[in-house]
This record gives sequence, C-alpha cells and structure tokens, in this order.
Amino acid sequence: MSAPRRPVDVLVRRLDAQVPLPGYAHPGDAGCDLVTTEECALAPGERAVLPTGLAIALPDGYAAFVHPRSGLAARLGVALVNAPGTVDAGYRGEIKVIVVNLDPRATVRFARFDRIAQLVVQQVEKARFHEVAELPGSARSTGGFGSTGGFNTNVAVDGTKAADLKGQ
Repeated sequence: MSAPRRPVDVLVRRLDAQVPLPGYAHPGDAGCDLVTTEECALAPGERAVLPTGLAIALPDGYAAFVHPRSGLAARLGVALVNAPGTVDAGYRGEIKVIVVNLDPRATVRFARFDRIAQLVVQQVEKARFHEVAELPGSARSTGGFGSTGGFNTNVAVDGTKAADLKGQ
C-alpha cells in the first residue's frame, strides 16, 4: 500500500467576502463543494451561468474540473451543460457553473450559498502530438459510441423489438 499523497496547495481569492472556501465533506472525497452566490430560478429546460464567488490559482501541471452533484441530478434533474468544466492552471477569473434544469415540469430554485457543483483538482500531463500516416492497431480499433454493448440491442428506444422493425 502506498503512502497517502500530500495535498496540493491551491491559492483561493474570495470575490464575495461571505462565500465559504471550498472544502471536503468527508475524508477520501475527491470533490469539494462549490456554491452559488446568487439566487436563481430555472424553469424546465432553462439554463443559467451561476457565479461561485471564487477564483483560484493552480500550480502548473494541475487543472480543476467542475463536476455535477449527483443529489441535484437525482432529486431535481439539474445537470451541468459542459460537465466537467475545465479550470486551467493559468485561469484567474471567477469559477462559474453552467446549470440546466432537465426536469420536464418543475422549476428549480437556488438560494445564495446553495451547493451547485463539485471541484476536483487533478494533476494533468502535457502531450506532444506527432502526425502519422497510420495509427497502430488495437483490440478496439475504431469502435465507439455503444460498440461495447451494455444494453439490450434487440429493443428500440420506443420499446419495439428489433425483429418487429424488419421491413419497415
């Protein structure tokens, strides 16, 4: 078993003096909560860009990723439009979160300091890109978008069996 890694130091600037600093709810959590500094009501299908009142400075070689909160998704149908959002090491502006209400009927209301997303800080690698005429082969090859299965391929989205669709 390897020794626990030391936390990375991230500089934080509060753009709203009352906003809480990001923190982890439980030992072992990967994401720390981000809150909104503004009230907002989202009707079904609406989206909004919510401010967090925070700006950060990450060390080179790190990025922060804004992830959805599973409870908001499960209970209210709230998702993040560009999940995960990427905060690059060189960005010094306010972290903002693009939320969307996917519930078909209910308006979702956010109050000041409601938790709206999670921030995950990760070490990232730089890549060097090399153009080639052909890529090396692999077991997966060009298979993508459902190529590994995991769902019943004999039933269409509307519940019709594939066998019933032959000849249509």
